[in-house]
Amino acid sequence: MPAPRTLAAGTAVVVAVPATSANLGPGFDSMGLALELRDEVSLTVVDGPDVAEVTGEGADVLPRDGSHLILRLAHEHLRARGVRAPGLHLRAVNRIPHARGLGSSAAAVVAAYAAAEALLPAADRRPPEALLEAATDFEGHPDNVAPALVGGATVSWTRDDDARPATAPLRLHERIVPVVAIPDTELSTHAARGVLPESVPHAVAAAQAGRAALLVHALAERPELLMAGTRDWLHQDPRAAAMTASAALVAGLRERGHAAVVSGAGPTVLALCDGAEAAEQAAAAARALTADDAHAWRVLVPAVAADGVRVEPLHHG
Repeated sequence: MPAPRTLAAGTAVVVAVPATSANLGPGFDSMGLALELRDEVSLTVVDGPDVAEVTGEGADVLPRDGSHLILRLAHEHLRARGVRAPGLHLRAVNRIPHARGLGSSAAAVVAAYAAAEALLPAADRRPPEALLEAATDFEGHPDNVAPALVGGATVSWTRDDDARPATAPLRLHERIVPVVAIPDTELSTHAARGVLPESVPHAVAAAQAGRAALLVHALAERPELLMAGTRDWLHQDPRAAAMTASAALVAGLRERGHAAVVSGAGPTVLALCDGAEAAEQAAAAARALTADDAHAWRVLVPAVAADGVRVEPLHHG
């Protein structure tokens, strides 16, 4: 086996990865939406040891050495591509809240693989969408990584022939505006999955399938059907006890006519709104409904991220 090629010190790349909201109600583990709230990561090949500089979300807890997830995955990906880096210097500006249901883990994984790929010579690089399998293997399912890679809204599945992940874009009506309400409390995906039932009745599965199909139609053609299209029975009700404030906010927003769901595994709440005026109303309602909560909430109206991870190779020594 030939010795791996060694990247030259000074080779560098900058990537920006969007936040993502998975599930969108009934699209459990399959649908996702990219949001214009981005982590920015630069990765530079160095002759010294791995170093991580982190600002923003998680800066007080994330490691500053080679144990940082992005550095570990970047080295793994380079080795898999027959390349080595003597050391890597990571600079991360984190804007995606951690453990809130906005895809921070998926963003880190996508950043690592996309940055490592971009450190390769131009002729050897694969496009971001080619990294879906590697990112899904690490994350376990593609609902967050797919929109982080390609942007917009996506629906993902596992191929019948080889069990590999696949994704396709979902068309979004121009009137759709997302609103997110982010609490200052965390909830791990592992904990959120732990309360899900092992099985569901046939009637629930049938109803869920119908609403997921309706959601696709509402997103593309009929935003006025988003309330009906975001109805879920599969995961939000079982998780309600683990995030009572989020469940109450979803219920309160839906009572006021806003298509609210739990974002990913929670506890962030997402509302899909029909137009800017409706988004303003949903944001105002979310602020009012959480005003007396013991925990602080941030309410944002981010744009849909039309593109996924942005990659800018800086220099190849």
